[in-house]
Amino acid sequence: MHKMCVMGVRTSWRTVADGEFFCPDCGGDRNYARRSGTRRLTVLGIPLLTRGSTGPVLECSACHGHFGLDALDHPTTVRFSAMLRDAVHTVTLALLAAGGTSSRAVRDRAVSAVRAAGFADCSEDQLLTLLAALAADTGRLTGTYDAVTGGHCGHAGLDPCGTALAIELHESLEPLAPHLAPAGRESLLLQGARIALADGSYLPAEREVLATVGSALMLRPAETQRLLAAAAGTPS
Repeated sequence: MHKMCVMGVRTSWRTVADGEFFCPDCGGDRNYARRSGTRRLTVLGIPLLTRGSTGPVLECSACHGHFGLDALDHPTTVRFSAMLRDAVHTVTLALLAAGGTSSRAVRDRAVSAVRAAGFADCSEDQLLTLLAALAADTGRLTGTYDAVTGGHCGHAGLDPCGTALAIELHESLEPLAPHLAPAGRESLLLQGARIALADGSYLPAEREVLATVGSALMLRPAETQRLLAAAAGTPS
């Protein structure tokens, strides 16, 4: 014999927005509806008195789970891939700016890194053109970039006091770092190290760039130095 529910509380939901997010339960990109609810006292299933509001929540269109708005802080798979691709591109440009591009090995390593990150059509000419444009943008690089020799007049590298390119490293890497596992953050730093080491040992300006990369990736300075030493095959 079934008991009749005489009184209860029912929530009426309404959709106020929609979009795409990374669903924690599905483990992938899904559409969501952002919903707000009104709680009502019901008698014999008939809504009567309002008992306040609830939400907003994100409702997954696939599993219908409800999640807090902080679920939007996690990038979608597509967005994460774009963030990682842009991060590799920015790190590569910063290292080329610091160490110059006269070495064929460095140029080849840089192009390979950017292509592997997702810019499949990247060419050496494109990187050199971007680097020359950065050098022409006042304040980005110290010294004057020489497109013929691939070096800088004056002293090479990033201004240690914080140029626009150094700021771009932080802006590109800091939002990405919380979504990378420790091994992923280390891998990104080591990828930069391999570009710097392609023509020999680190230049001081390259070490400075890599230290900035480590800091932006939330690696401790000692850990950054250990990884750079390991990559170079020298004692930390």
